[in-house]
Amino acid sequence: MTVRLEADTVGMLLTDVSRLLRSAFDRRINAANLGVTPGEARALIQVAVNQRIKQADIAIRMGIEPMTLSTYLDRLEALGFVERIPDPSDRRAKNVVATPAADGVLLDIRTHVRALMDEVTGGHDAAALEVLRLSLKMMRDNLHDLDRNPAQAAVPGPTQAQATAQAEATATADRTPS
Repeated sequence: MTVRLEADTVGMLLTDVSRLLRSAFDRRINAANLGVTPGEARALIQVAVNQRIKQADIAIRMGIEPMTLSTYLDRLEALGFVERIPDPSDRRAKNVVATPAADGVLLDIRTHVRALMDEVTGGHDAAALEVLRLSLKMMRDNLHDLDRNPAQAAVPGPTQAQATAQAEATATADRTPS
């Protein structure tokens, strides 16, 4: 028998919503002709939200390779939208800041994101959206805690497969004549 997993668990729903939201965002940014790619727009958003953020931290937040981010930042820097500045605490690292030239494109991106989110969250009242926002923040915080404490992420006790194997072994041992 093949094990069937549930499709509408919180984890599966979050994964689906994240993938669909990213695709919708990409289509919106491409259609808007803002002069930046969706990847560049996401990088610029991260810089604007987290001023003076290290390049490595942006890549982690975006879930992309540092080299991919570097390509995005090279283009954003050529457009005058970001600047790389030395990190005062680590001379090997660069921090990234948005420049005033990015304000126009950031406002355009925000307009498109807000319109998209109005469509995505249609049918939810303000109270439901606030509960959802707070729940997602709590999940994010819990995941950050797991990242900081990898030992906590380890599965406590046997996995289901291990427990099943142990139960089968015990049942077999019980049936074996002494």
